[in-house]
Amino acid sequence: MNKNQLAAKIWESANKMRSNIEANEYKDYILGFIFYKYLSEKEENWLLKRDYTPEDIKEYVNEDDPETVQSAQQSLGYFIAYEHMFSTWVKSGSDFSVDNVRVALSSFSRLISPSHKRVFEGIFNTLETGLSKLGKDTKSQTKAVRDLIHLINEIPMGSRKQDYDMLGFIYEFLIEKFASNAGKKAGEFYTPHEVSLLMSEIVADHLKDRNEIKIYDPTSGSGSLLINIGASAAKYMPDANRIRYYAQELKSNTYNLTRMNLVMRGIIPDNIVTRNADTLEEDWPYFDESDPAATYEPLYVDAVVSNPPYSLQWDPKGKENDPRYARYGVAPKSKADYAFLLHELYHLKPDGIMTIVLPHGVLFRGGEEGKIRTNLIENDNIEAIIGLPANIFYGTGIPTIIMVLRQKREDNNVLIIDASKGFEKVGKSNKLRACDIRKIVDTVTHKLTIDKYSRLVSKDEIRQNDYNLNIPRYVDSSEETETWDLYASMFGGVPEYELNRLADYWKVFPSLKDALFTMNHGYGKLKVSDIKGTIFDNVDVQKFIEDYKNKFSHFDETLEHELIDQAETVSTVKEKDEISSDLLSRFEDISLIDKYKAYEAFDKGYEEISGDLEIIQSEGMDCVKAVDPNMVLKKNKEVQEGWKGHILPFDLVQNNLLKDELDTISKQEERLQEIPSEYSTLLDELSEDDKETISEALNEENDAFVFKNFKKVIKVIDDQNLKDVLKKADQFNKEEKELKSSIKKANQELHLKTRDTIMSLSNEEVKQLLFIKWIQPITNAINELPNELLKDFASQIKNLSDKYKDTYEDIDQEIKNTEKELVKMLGDLTGDEADMAGIRQLQKMLGGD
Repeated sequence: MNKNQLAAKIWESANKMRSNIEANEYKDYILGFIFYKYLSEKEENWLLKRDYTPEDIKEYVNEDDPETVQSAQQSLGYFIAYEHMFSTWVKSGSDFSVDNVRVALSSFSRLISPSHKRVFEGIFNTLETGLSKLGKDTKSQTKAVRDLIHLINEIPMGSRKQDYDMLGFIYEFLIEKFASNAGKKAGEFYTPHEVSLLMSEIVADHLKDRNEIKIYDPTSGSGSLLINIGASAAKYMPDANRIRYYAQELKSNTYNLTRMNLVMRGIIPDNIVTRNADTLEEDWPYFDESDPAATYEPLYVDAVVSNPPYSLQWDPKGKENDPRYARYGVAPKSKADYAFLLHELYHLKPDGIMTIVLPHGVLFRGGEEGKIRTNLIENDNIEAIIGLPANIFYGTGIPTIIMVLRQKREDNNVLIIDASKGFEKVGKSNKLRACDIRKIVDTVTHKLTIDKYSRLVSKDEIRQNDYNLNIPRYVDSSEETETWDLYASMFGGVPEYELNRLADYWKVFPSLKDALFTMNHGYGKLKVSDIKGTIFDNVDVQKFIEDYKNKFSHFDETLEHELIDQAETVSTVKEKDEISSDLLSRFEDISLIDKYKAYEAFDKGYEEISGDLEIIQSEGMDCVKAVDPNMVLKKNKEVQEGWKGHILPFDLVQNNLLKDELDTISKQEERLQEIPSEYSTLLDELSEDDKETISEALNEENDAFVFKNFKKVIKVIDDQNLKDVLKKADQFNKEEKELKSSIKKANQELHLKTRDTIMSLSNEEVKQLLFIKWIQPITNAINELPNELLKDFASQIKNLSDKYKDTYEDIDQEIKNTEKELVKMLGDLTGDEADMAGIRQLQKMLGGD
């Protein structure tokens, strides 16, 4: 089971278990237990590496052994006795009680190392106080906790890197799922992964030449923004342990999520600095609170990233002299958006970068906010503004932006991006796709101006607009209004100015316009009936397709070498970046085709590839030849139902190595599907009297045979034709039964043969099948892009031609002909005198005599 399947299974089970408990609360319990399992197994692995046997752990790992306790505290920062370990709970069976958890959590708090209190102290408070909500009494609470423990036990948390990756993935997956069910409260603890990734990639590009960095989130929520920055920045660093994480969070239960998430991602405790405090009221201290001898030292970081609560009310009294706000102004009481922004900017190093999510209103609201915005612009702090799609955050549909800011910049212009139209619809929400994220990041990092998407705006232009940064003032992303040319509407033909809207195509295909249209006094008449065929046969189009193919002629070989030949050693994260850069660079001289569509195809394919590579790198290349029991849930119990490939899907193997067997079954299935029509043909040949005669051999509706009565009916009827009909139907029925039995048997045999085939694959066959599974879907999608482009272009040409195909004169004549026809039809009607008077008046109105 890969990480996606396991995460989905755990979510489905956990969601059922929570019963009437709100998603926002239940997340704290399940995530708390996951964290406890992580800490418990981390200690077990540490003990095993110190040559403890499982028997030693059971006998000696307790509070009576102060040497083990102190050693664990020094190395791990905490100590968990054997009786309180997660694995002990799992093995306890009927002896387990919810009180075991209460005692264990209390012991954990008592045995935290003094040096690690800021990381671990109070981290299980939410779980501990919430246990009573899991049931009305000890018995029901015990059952709820036991079910949760056995569910969570399925998550691997061993010493392998892949296990930690899976743990982090599942933790993030569950947080996102709980957020989607938590309504407005979701915004308190979760920023959608795609937005988090976008902000992280922008920050990481700016920091990629540094060996040591500090990153800070003053409204940290679950900590996902910090973690994503760290992961993105680590791609460019020789040592990920040179990243220091600072987090501040107001709500204590959410603050605990931050700490859990950071610890479980393998970040060393010395690099985790967190505070449970009000960011606006209590600025980050200028000294280490845990060290009385610490010196006065302001916190300045390389990057700040945040998604603060939107338009929060706050108390600005006495803040005029606060060094965070003194240079720029104080945000109004009703909206703390700029208070958060200025707090973050204050803590940024001169060469640092920050990204912050804000409501759209900060771009144009006046009053105190207008003054702050003016000062930010005049001090050249704003580097970019990214308008996001609506309805992209859980719990709110308001329009939002990402603002990118710096303390010191050489430029004084502002890059404004309208990315509001780049998304896919997922349920009720909008979601950024991989191609949307990549396009935004490229636009920001290279300061690109793209028609109807982005523009570098000078400070002078912003001044002229009275420091209003509303995106539509600078980037017009609206669709062109449909217009109708009066002359073309009257006389036909496509106006040349409308054809010129396709100028990009005519530039790349210079001979195509004349091949499609005859131009006369500025209007074009379509001169071919087969638009698509004319386009694809055009010499310039064929050259375009050929040039495109040449650009990607060896791309599949590159993917094969990098991903299949080096499957056991390749770094999936770094390799993705390298392949992406290679892919996008191939579009350098290619016009018309959107390179980000190719990137999206690659990203979707790579998601499955990286999941498979994690398994291969954990288990070795031979795992591709492995099969697993296919477990399904029946009557709330898991049972085996056949087999499935560990890496290779059965249908993939069958379609490529067992084609003959598959074709035989397909032919039988085709014949089986034909038999119902044979029954229908026989029934259609019967008259109503015939059906009455053989009524016992038919159902009540007389539209189906009842085969069990055939022998009795055949014995009592004399009509030989009817007997022949029934005998034919009976033959078809026997054939149908034989086919069903044969197909079932053949499918069973094919299933087992597929299992055996996978287990006996040669190394060359493994490479071949991985190529088909991994590489072909990506290259096929990329190779199809020119065809998609040209089909869309053909549709545009057809729509333009059809737009002016019927002139007003044609329509007018058609109306007149219809009226004449109607007058004639009315003349054939008869009725009494009143009716006929009405008909004559209607004929007169329609132009009749």
